[in-house]
Amino acid sequence: MVNGDSGSQQLLETLRSIDTQTIVTMFLILVAAYVLGRVITALLSKLSEKMSREGRIKVKMIIPAVKFGIYVLAFYYILREIFSIFGPELLLLTGLLGAAIGFGVKDLFADMIGGLVITFEKPYQIGDKISIGDYYGEVTDIGLRATKLVTPDDNTVTAPNSLIFNETVASGNYGASEMMVVIDLYIASESNVETAMRILREAVVSSKYVYISGSSPVILLHKALPFYTRLRAKAYVNDLRDEFKFESDVHTRAWIEFLKNGIRAPQLHILNLPPVGENRESDAPTRRNTRSNAGARRDSEFNVDFSKNFEF
Repeated sequence: MVNGDSGSQQLLETLRSIDTQTIVTMFLILVAAYVLGRVITALLSKLSEKMSREGRIKVKMIIPAVKFGIYVLAFYYILREIFSIFGPELLLLTGLLGAAIGFGVKDLFADMIGGLVITFEKPYQIGDKISIGDYYGEVTDIGLRATKLVTPDDNTVTAPNSLIFNETVASGNYGASEMMVVIDLYIASESNVETAMRILREAVVSSKYVYISGSSPVILLHKALPFYTRLRAKAYVNDLRDEFKFESDVHTRAWIEFLKNGIRAPQLHILNLPPVGENRESDAPTRRNTRSNAGARRDSEFNVDFSKNFEF
């Protein structure tokens, strides 16, 4: 075993003895692993889109495992070369690598560990609808460093895999093709709740996007609140990608029937306040008026008009 200055000297001599061909070979192995992983991911993703919704989910589930398998093989060949080159200096090299990870690439290392956790523990999978951090969308890729998801606004978000250790992740379907959608409608308190609930149920069960089975029933709830009544429908969509189509379809058809049956949206009463600076005098002597006059002016500035209301 080598230690101290002699160990460092031997390590430096070993590094100088590495020929260019070995470095090029390691680099080509990494490049080949990256390219092969991208090609296989693209092919499997394209194949999955041509299959049924169940087949699409199953094919996309194996993509991260295939990618990590390729990377593991690449690192195996690279580590084998490192072992054969360094031999007794490997312990010292490991210490240097540990220091580099601690000071320079700890975030990258944490992302890679997070990718392994995601791949094998599967808190979410490709094709899932998840909420992570401040974002919600469909997972399109799980890489060695980051997860990509597409939001409802068609933005691609790249989230570091290390978020799995710090953020709560919620999966809407957890590997299934069906997903529950919660739809809230708000009506005026004086509206007929029984009629509204019947209309909402008909709008849900007649939607072309709904999925109903013994384990996926339609659930309707209502809650009376001080200024309005909330109607809530819980139902599953046949394909998780139809989440917003289903919600829009139910909203549109339910409100058409609500209006036909005299069911209104709640009214919000607001205060009609004058613009800032109204009724203020511009000259300095007037601003330095007596306390009683100033108080009277402030009272006049905040007269409230309750005769107007806002309807949504």
